[in-house]
Amino acid sequence: MWQNNKSPPEIVNDLRNTFQSGKTKPIGYRVKQLKSLERMLKENIEPIVQAVTDDLNKSKQETILMEIDFLLNEIKYTLMHIYEWSKPEKPSTTIANVLDSVYILHDPYGVVLVMGAWNYPLLLTLSPVIGAIAAGNCVVMKPSDLSPATSKFLATRAPEYLDVDSYRVYEGGIPETTELLKERFDYIFYTGSTTVGKIIQASAAEHLTPTTLELGGKSPVYLDRSADVYTAAKRILWGKCVNAGQTCIAPDYLLCSKEIQGEFVNASRKVLKEFFGNDPKSSPDYGRILSERHVQRLSGLLKGANVALGGEIDVATKYISPTILLDVKPTDPVMQEEIFGPILPIITVENAFDAINFINSREKPLALYIFSNYKRDVEQILSNTSAGGVTVNDTVMHLTVHSLPFGGVGSSGMGNYHGKYSYDTFTHKKGVLHKNLGVIGETLSSPRYPPYTKGKLTYLRLLLTPGLSLPGKYLSHLVSFGFGVAFVYIMGYLSKTYNF
Repeated sequence: MWQNNKSPPEIVNDLRNTFQSGKTKPIGYRVKQLKSLERMLKENIEPIVQAVTDDLNKSKQETILMEIDFLLNEIKYTLMHIYEWSKPEKPSTTIANVLDSVYILHDPYGVVLVMGAWNYPLLLTLSPVIGAIAAGNCVVMKPSDLSPATSKFLATRAPEYLDVDSYRVYEGGIPETTELLKERFDYIFYTGSTTVGKIIQASAAEHLTPTTLELGGKSPVYLDRSADVYTAAKRILWGKCVNAGQTCIAPDYLLCSKEIQGEFVNASRKVLKEFFGNDPKSSPDYGRILSERHVQRLSGLLKGANVALGGEIDVATKYISPTILLDVKPTDPVMQEEIFGPILPIITVENAFDAINFINSREKPLALYIFSNYKRDVEQILSNTSAGGVTVNDTVMHLTVHSLPFGGVGSSGMGNYHGKYSYDTFTHKKGVLHKNLGVIGETLSSPRYPPYTKGKLTYLRLLLTPGLSLPGKYLSHLVSFGFGVAFVYIMGYLSKTYNF
């Protein structure tokens, strides 16, 4: 019987016994669990909305679209393709293996740890879990303790839908997480800050545990005069204000010319009024900052800043209005860390070349946004910068494309997921060579054995040359040749043995 007060060693041991029993490996079992997870989401929409509201005061629409529906679509996409993804792959081979079977099996890693984040407490915990289940792993889910209502929901409801022999939710803060990381997992998936990501990576290194780290960083936006500034302002400010800016791929700062800066600020006034009315604080569609401590951190970034729009702060209600800053210098405090709030600094640049140099002078971002109708400039930015993902003429929306990998690069993370990439993340690709033991196969490969000769070397180098394939119409000739060689070999052996 499952107990929710078990220690990390007990939990991991239980799950390892389950995995070693082979219970999670049949595709039918995985499908059943994914459908149970789907049912949990559909049957608990209101409790989920309430939990996320309690944690973040997020609007109902944002919770349904960006937490619940995203997960439902991810499950649907996975169920559509899981049988296809699970089939052994048949890679190309050299002539040396023309008589052999060469294939790649998809093995689950075993017992994996998925550590979620507080800003999208349901999505960022369960999205990786979908891939882990589909791949056949046992899973420990660790929701963020900074979103306690959602964490409690998962801890109480998940066992009602998922097989507790294979999937567990473990709650707690820093002490509990520290104890959990002492255990030996077969894979660790973490979403959160770069600072904590380094701690996770160091812990995983003790056992050489592979990891995926979904971190963050300062995601830039480039805007030039070819774009429709009003439409760009709507898309940029939506990406910045959704979840009150507490989104890992939110636009962090804007790069544009002085001329565009003025147009953007004027357009932003109109856009923010359309979004939230005259007072965003009273709008039911505008969220709040996680905690007073985070509000204090963000307010510190505004000290001495040139505020063009917004700047209102209410620590007691954890409110910061949508804010745009002008005359920002690269050395200002607001440019030294990921903002993770509704503050948008503007850095002025003359052109795409300047933007490229500025972006490349900083750590690689999780996302990059380009607003331009100049094809050459878009291609130049794409070719000469590095980012986890890119959206051109919009923000955040690349996250919704299930066929695209999502992940960071450099300090913004390592590894990726979503769709098949989630399945691949939690799967070890095991290469298999099944050699032919017959006389023909042995005869064709016998030149590898000593004594070595120049002729054997020439023959083997030819067989092992990549890209040198044999058309199917010639396969029968090779087989016939093999029979001929085998016949000559056997007759030679018999003549020596019996004096034919």
